[in-house]
Amino acid sequence: MTELTLDTFKKMLCYALIRIREHQDEFSQLDAILGDGDHGTAMVTAMNAVLEAAEKGTEFKTMLNDIGFNVMLQTNGSSSTLLGAFFLGMSDCAKGIELDATAVKDMFAGGLANVQKQTKARTGDKTMMDALTPAVEAMEACTSDNLGDMFAAAAVAAQKGAEATIEMTAKFGRARNYGERSQGFMDSGAASWSTMFAALAAQILRNGKKES
Repeated sequence: MTELTLDTFKKMLCYALIRIREHQDEFSQLDAILGDGDHGTAMVTAMNAVLEAAEKGTEFKTMLNDIGFNVMLQTNGSSSTLLGAFFLGMSDCAKGIELDATAVKDMFAGGLANVQKQTKARTGDKTMMDALTPAVEAMEACTSDNLGDMFAAAAVAAQKGAEATIEMTAKFGRARNYGERSQGFMDSGAASWSTMFAALAAQILRNGKKES
């Protein structure tokens, strides 16, 4: 698959919600170790807001903008706010109803750039950025025009980034108060974002097989 259609992207987001919901308790349990234990619930609520806005979309830019604002209106907390910022940043760099590999890369890079404006967290700080940043960087580094290859690379990078947080010392949020005691557990935000990228990749690969 070399073109991302609106319909395919909506299916990708729908599958992301399914996978996030399936792992909801896991994310909350991870969050309870170092935080307030509501990350799973927050992400499910946020992804529901994503799908609600996406259903009405007729082209990428407006749809992504509506998604971002809907997430922020219906949720609260840093994770949800940053998810909304991600979609708003994607909106700034998206246009049309079909996107080639370069356009998809630009869209996701715009999402990451906007998130980076909202938080000082970077890779190595044991946050969602440890999954999000390498995922987008892997997309940008992918030389294939096949979107399945590109999202698969992103999913692998996000998973490796999430796994790397297990040995990290938290530097943001309530978790940073634990110091070295925050080591030994995967960051809940990195876990949920890596799950989301895995779902996006799985769905686009599934759609690609149907077309071949």
